Amino acid sequence: MAQLPYVLSARSIVKRFGPTSVLKGCDLSIAPGEVHAFLGGNGAGKSTFIKIVSGQYEPDGGTLEFDGKRFGRAAATQVADGAISVVNQELALLPHLSVAENIAMPRFRRAAQKYSEHASVALATEALALIDPHFAREAAGRLVGDLTLHERQLVEIARALGSGAKLLLLDEPTANLTAAETGRLFAVIRRLVKERGLSVLFVSHRMREIRQIADVCTIIRDGKTSVDRVALSAITDGEIVERMGQSVATETHSGSRAQAQSSASSGAGAVQHAAQGDEFALACSDITLTIPGGSIVGLAGAPTGPIALIEALTGQAVRREWSITRNGAPMRYGSCAAAACAGIGFVSGDRANKGILATLPIIDNLMAARRIVERRGIARGEEAERSARLIEALNIRARSLWDLPATLSGGTQQKLLIARWLPLKPKLLVLEEPTRGVDIRTKREIYALIRKLMAQGTSVLWWSTEYVELVELCETVLTFDLDGRPTGVLNDARVNETDLARATGMAA
Repeated sequence: MAQLPYVLSARSIVKRFGPTSVLKGCDLSIAPGEVHAFLGGNGAGKSTFIKIVSGQYEPDGGTLEFDGKRFGRAAATQVADGAISVVNQELALLPHLSVAENIAMPRFRRAAQKYSEHASVALATEALALIDPHFAREAAGRLVGDLTLHERQLVEIARALGSGAKLLLLDEPTANLTAAETGRLFAVIRRLVKERGLSVLFVSHRMREIRQIADVCTIIRDGKTSVDRVALSAITDGEIVERMGQSVATETHSGSRAQAQSSASSGAGAVQHAAQGDEFALACSDITLTIPGGSIVGLAGAPTGPIALIEALTGQAVRREWSITRNGAPMRYGSCAAAACAGIGFVSGDRANKGILATLPIIDNLMAARRIVERRGIARGEEAERSARLIEALNIRARSLWDLPATLSGGTQQKLLIARWLPLKPKLLVLEEPTRGVDIRTKREIYALIRKLMAQGTSVLWWSTEYVELVELCETVLTFDLDGRPTGVLNDARVNETDLARATGMAA
């Protein structure tokens, strides 16, 4: 049987960072006109592999072939020539340039080519219209730095789709997209695969999406390939999770409503703690949302509405349309720091730009909220002891408290952001897509962290674009329409994917 003419063939890829081996012999082959799912837990090495193929990292061993030719140290040349295009998990846009300039940049990569603003705007509008025609009409001239994370994700994907590449590397491309935008993206990918023979490497933790778009899968575990080119029709979700090295005995979303409530109330005095939590009331127009102490309430809908409410709650809003009360008393503050001092914690979905302090060590990331809220200076001895206990309790694998967060996987960084609020016991914790781009095991660990806070009386407001997650976690969900207007509050049995889709105008 003749070997498939792979567009990309990687064999025994090795990558080390100091004494840490991230890739220990990774194999992956992608055929022309194929959507290939690349699966593995957080820290398995998926993003590192993508950065090697896209020329951002140099491999320490193994061989790479693209279009039948060996490459490795020249991987960046393939990207520069437009043959390979990549959307990284942490977006790589230039905030001081416009949307049009960011999207058109790969087309004007050679010094001999003269930049054309008119051509750039036309290219950007056409590329964005593939996914979101409304956004395409008004976004081309805006600065990327003024966009939301959701909007920047659209720009990054549009740039990749409009590049004319033979191989598209997508690392969690749908992590911050709505269901409707994800559907449009998948339609574009299918068309490019069919018409151009485009090959796609697709990384996601959402099994429903993987089965919607991908043909075959490769699974890596601890830096090695555990499943090499298996048709998705020939492997079950349970087998995939097992080959990733994660437990199959628990559900994908193990933080179900019943479990969340029972876990929050387990242990001596936990129910009493939850009962002592403060009650928040949020009101806008004719909609009022009540968040009892120690409870979890969800937000559903297109990003505009949830983001406006989150910005009001966390002191970021220039003009606040929502009124906020705690135990009947109005709350007013004008900054994130003031909100934190008032007992409102916040975990941004934009981990890279608004969450992790990339240039500071792990200890400073863990202690950041405490220093602001308690107005403390740096106390290295006490903080090191507290941080060490947190890391051990949360099963965060770090070589040292003084390492930079970049040494941790994306999922572990997300745990770090939530962990910084644990010792403070905030009155209300606002979570913006807290499980974006994390694997099943890390999701369970994040759910456990949230339940610990709920047991202490903390109320939780949780925005997620994954309706299945809201159904599992929340007994109450505030819904928004496509224009960002609140449409109502769903409770109990009405918190299901069908009613959520109807209330938000978005597919589940």
